[in-house]
Amino acid sequence: MTNLTLALDAMGGDHGPHVTVPAALQALRLNPDLRMILVGDESKILPILRSADSELSRRVSLIHTTEVVRMDDKPVHALRKAKNSSMRLAIEQVRDGHAHACVSAGNTGALMASAKVLLKTLPGVDRPALVSCLPAVTGKPVYLLDLGANVSCDYETLFQFAVMGSVLCEAVEKKSRPKVALLNVGIEECKGNGDVQQAAQLLLHTPQLNYTGFIEGDEIYTGCVDVIVCDGFVGNITLKTSEGIARLLVHQLKQGLTQGWLIRLLARVISPRIQSVLKQMNPDHYNGASLIGLRGIVVKSHGNADQAAYLQAINLAVTEAQRRLPEMIKDRLESILLDING
Repeated sequence: MTNLTLALDAMGGDHGPHVTVPAALQALRLNPDLRMILVGDESKILPILRSADSELSRRVSLIHTTEVVRMDDKPVHALRKAKNSSMRLAIEQVRDGHAHACVSAGNTGALMASAKVLLKTLPGVDRPALVSCLPAVTGKPVYLLDLGANVSCDYETLFQFAVMGSVLCEAVEKKSRPKVALLNVGIEECKGNGDVQQAAQLLLHTPQLNYTGFIEGDEIYTGCVDVIVCDGFVGNITLKTSEGIARLLVHQLKQGLTQGWLIRLLARVISPRIQSVLKQMNPDHYNGASLIGLRGIVVKSHGNADQAAYLQAINLAVTEAQRRLPEMIKDRLESILLDING
C-alpha cells in the first residue's frame, strides 16, 4: 500500500507532543511513503515540527484542537463531552477515510469506547478485543487477547477472539495457520468454567483454525502456541504481571553487572549481547496493543511510552494497514460462520 496515512492523537499519554511528534518524524524518515495527520494543540506541536527538515514537514498535516481526554476521564465523558478532543478527532480521520489507522497513548477506556462508537464493529463481531504480543523463548512473539476491553466474555465472544487473534498473527507475522489456545487453569478437558468449556468445543469443530487446546499460565512464554485467548480480566492481570516481572529482571540484571570489577570487565566485553537481552526483556520493545474487530485500525500505545516505544506502536499500525487487517478478519469470520451454519 502506497501513500499510507496515519492519524496520531498527538496529545495523548503522559508526555504528549514531546514524545508523539518526534516519534512521528522518525517514522516518516524510515518510511518515505508514509504521511501523518497530527491532532492536537498547534502551539505545542509546531515548535517541534519546525525542527524537522522541509521534506518531512510536507508529509505532515495538523488538525488543531486544545481539547484533550484526560487519563482519569470516564469513557462516557469522552463520548458525550469531549467531542473536539484530539483522541476523538484522530479516530474520526479513520472513520471518514482520511487516514488508514489511528494511534493514541491516551485513556484506554475512552479510546475503546470512542473507537467502538465511531468506527463500529465488523459483521459477526460482538465486541472488539485489545491484543498485544509477549516475548517467548522461541524468539517469536505470542499474541494475547483480550487485555481488558471486555472484563467478562461469553463463549461466543471468546470464539470470535480466537478467530481475530489468528488472523492478526497471520497478517503481522506472516505465519500460516498459527496455533491457537485457550488460557485455562489446567490442560485437562474437564477444567475451566462453562464459557471456556463451550468455547473449546466450538473451536474443536472449526477446522479453519489451528486450535491446540488449553494452555496454563506457565506455558505462555514457551512459544508452544502463537495466540492465547482469555477474557479481559485474566488478560489484563497477565499482561501487567508480565511487565512487572520483566522490569524486575532487567533491574536485577543491571544491578548484578555492576558488582565486582571482574563482572564489570566481563560486562564490557559482552556488552552488545547484554544490551540485546535487556532490549528483548523491556516491555517497551513490544509496545502497541491493537483494538481489533472494528471497521478501522486503532493502536493503543502505553501512556508512559518514550519515543522508541511510541515508534513501535506507529510501526504496528503501519503493518496492520498494509495488510488490510479489518478486511482479513471480516473475510475469515464470514467464511467460518458460513461453515458453522451450513
